[in-house]
Amino acid sequence: MNRLTLIAIALRCSLCALLLVAGGSAVAGNQKEEAMADSVRIALSRAISESRPPKVKFVNIQERIQYLYWLGEMSERLKKKLPDVQVRLEFLETAWYEARRAGLDPALVLGLIQVESAFRKYAVSPVGAHGYMQVMPFWSRVIGDSDRSKLFNMQANLRYGCAILRMYIDMERGDLYLALGRYNGSRGRPEYPNAVLSAWRRWEFSTV
Repeated sequence: MNRLTLIAIALRCSLCALLLVAGGSAVAGNQKEEAMADSVRIALSRAISESRPPKVKFVNIQERIQYLYWLGEMSERLKKKLPDVQVRLEFLETAWYEARRAGLDPALVLGLIQVESAFRKYAVSPVGAHGYMQVMPFWSRVIGDSDRSKLFNMQANLRYGCAILRMYIDMERGDLYLALGRYNGSRGRPEYPNAVLSAWRRWEFSTV
């Protein structure tokens, strides 16, 4: 694959991401309600409902130092989207915690949020998806929680979104491309997965 082809692909992915987050309301997050086995529904309910405050745990001092570097770098990158430093740090700490809790790369979660809501806490899509990760209200009923207002709560929204994405990855046997399409309700189409994967790369972090 030559350099011009790579540039064309990158531009196409970036354009998809811009189109998906353009406008006053969110346009992503059209998850579809699907029939699921009781075991899957119960596992999802437990993953979301388990009451644990975000608490960062580290194996050693090196991991803690790396996390602090990550927090500082991500805070700087996110400054324009979330100008209030306290809100920004709380968001990043919670996103890191919920991503790790679900076995996801925090950079992937941030990339998905960029595409889904452009980091707007109260974003609502034309089809009614809510918040940072554009969670559809029917998920509250699926897990047996009638309080839909929680979907605008930062931690609840991030927990829902991360748990749902984890469930789809497991359902697709690790195929992230199909899982992302499923998250968006566009399984099999390239636009949304390409946009998220492109955004993911922009949120990657390395201390090297």
